[in-house]
Amino acid sequence: MEFSPTLIVTGAAGFIGSAFAREALKKNYSIIILDALTYAGHLENIEEILIEGHCQLVQGDIADFKLTSSLFEKHTPQAIVSFAAESHVDNSIKGPQAFMETNIMGSFQLLESSRKYFEQLSAEKKAKFKFVHVSTDEVFGALGPTGKFNEQTSYAPNSPYSASKAASDHLVRAWFHTYGLPTITTNCSNNYGPRHFPEKLIPLMIMSALREQKLPVYGKGLNIRDWIHVEDHSRGVLLALEKGKAGESYCFGGNSERNNLQVVKEICRLLDEKKPRNASQKYEDLIAFVEDRKGHDFRYAIDDSKAEKELGFSREFKTFEKGLEMTVDWYLHNQNWVDRVERKKK
Repeated sequence: MEFSPTLIVTGAAGFIGSAFAREALKKNYSIIILDALTYAGHLENIEEILIEGHCQLVQGDIADFKLTSSLFEKHTPQAIVSFAAESHVDNSIKGPQAFMETNIMGSFQLLESSRKYFEQLSAEKKAKFKFVHVSTDEVFGALGPTGKFNEQTSYAPNSPYSASKAASDHLVRAWFHTYGLPTITTNCSNNYGPRHFPEKLIPLMIMSALREQKLPVYGKGLNIRDWIHVEDHSRGVLLALEKGKAGESYCFGGNSERNNLQVVKEICRLLDEKKPRNASQKYEDLIAFVEDRKGHDFRYAIDDSKAEKELGFSREFKTFEKGLEMTVDWYLHNQNWVDRVERKKK
């Protein structure tokens, strides 16, 4: 069995996974996208990169052991990179079951099919194979006004979503220590950028403002997040794949802490500049404070010095404001994408 320069990338029709697929294609990998195409995974995210022989889509569930095993056998990949997950905190509060099924049991089945494949490889090919599991900083819980998460931070998840991701992280660690499967886990801060599903803060605020709708901000808008551009995060995951050490974890952040109100006001400022309402109205007038989310973590921030030192990670988007302006421009020029993906959800 010969390795092809092929990656199986799960969840790559979603926001972060599709950005990673673009980065991997630049490095001449062939990509097999495995995606269930739920409401947050869209053909619209990947249709222009689906190229015969280089990038193809298989619609399916990571919990389908038979399917994933057949993909390993057919494509003999040198790695699997898993983005597939239910990821919206509000949805996990309203209906946690899907998060348990996908994030925990789906990860278990994917690990098992990967182990089956790995165990029949030659020693030479085992040395090259990797299983990269993409996770979140939310598994670490909440920070006070100071300090940052790093790879040594204890897990303390506070929502059904983060608890399910923490469980999957623990499974990945166990499959390395028990079975020798060469796993790597990455944990990232909040992502933003093009093709972000419009239920998340930044795209929701952009699209609501353009539609002259209220801009709902939880509580007083003081909850703080560290924002990383999705393209910077994707390059970090690719570095973890190529340079990371089996059994290790790597954190990726944006070094851009902003509270939610600051983010919304900056979006409003950019829209006032690029597509003003009228002389007497500002987008900021649409801000409406709403009841806070249950169990809303106060602050997240990541120290990614390990990734910088060991992987050579750096951010091309040096400031959040520059990345946000690029993101606003993308949504202003891609209304058709928004309309298509929102129709799918309905």
